[in-house]
Amino acid sequence: MAVSLGELAVRFGCELRGNPDTLVERVGTLANADSQSVAFLSESRNRRELSATRAAVVLLDRSAADSCPTAALICDNPRATFARITELLHPGPAHPPGVHASAFVSPTARIDSTAHIGPLAMVGDRAVVGPRVYVGPRCIVEEDVTLDEDVRLIASVTLCHGVTIGARTVIQPGAVIGGDGFGFALEQGRWIKVPQVGSVRIGTDVEIGANTTIDRGAIEDTVVEEGVKLDNQIQLGHNVRVGAHTVIAGCTGISGSTVIGKHCIIGGACGIAGHLTIGDQVVITGFGMVSRSLAGPGVYSSGLPITESKVWRRQVARVRNLESLVQRVKKLEGVAGSEQDEDDDRPDNT
Repeated sequence: MAVSLGELAVRFGCELRGNPDTLVERVGTLANADSQSVAFLSESRNRRELSATRAAVVLLDRSAADSCPTAALICDNPRATFARITELLHPGPAHPPGVHASAFVSPTARIDSTAHIGPLAMVGDRAVVGPRVYVGPRCIVEEDVTLDEDVRLIASVTLCHGVTIGARTVIQPGAVIGGDGFGFALEQGRWIKVPQVGSVRIGTDVEIGANTTIDRGAIEDTVVEEGVKLDNQIQLGHNVRVGAHTVIAGCTGISGSTVIGKHCIIGGACGIAGHLTIGDQVVITGFGMVSRSLAGPGVYSSGLPITESKVWRRQVARVRNLESLVQRVKKLEGVAGSEQDEDDDRPDNT
């Protein structure tokens, strides 16, 4: 679809420098956009590409507007506005309401007349599928699942019994929500399965990435609050709670009963131990290993950057010798008559 720059400026609250009648049809990068494309600049390091862009219009903030060689849409948050314009110019495919002939829908399920149930999908007993919900091909919606309005299950999503999905949530292919948590009791050398009788509650406006798994609670529910964004291949253990508007990057694993606060940012491939509490507005950088609770706002990191193998081996050897070094220092302090601070052996909690 073609939209004028004037309409974009009014709809998204931008200041326009350029011809309001110019039409655009798509989005593009600064480097590759053409005369019918919208591009954006959000970081100063891309200024070089801005000077040579052939885009019809560029979204940028006021500080960069004078450097723009073409029409400009000036706003406070170019990236967010670009996302909304992309959604306008590139709407997803339309799916007519109704149930595909190859789908199975239980006679006790309640399907809104505006919902779409795709090929080879299954909807179980007493499931509730709300207005404008999209259940893509090969999705499994088990008994007693509730899907609020405008939920989208893209393809091959499995929602186990009793799971609740909030409005406008998007779940990418291969995600499994509500599988049993990892609960076992040891008895006489054998592991006895602990039944997982809780469920999973997903809030509104959540996005869950491809092949991400969220376990159902052992007794109470696992909870993902509103606005949370989960990347691909994330594992949330049973009874984890993720606070509103937190984002978690791919391949992160969070062990059972850990509580993540609101507005947190967790990098890729992080490992978070169980029964911890992470406060609000905590940032954990990629490959972080979290073994203790983190009380409040701050940026936390762990792990060593990659280095040459011979240097790495030397570092590992020194780490292995740290305990003997500590004991030698204690003995020297004793000889010198100094008193060791009682907190010396405690981990750094700053």
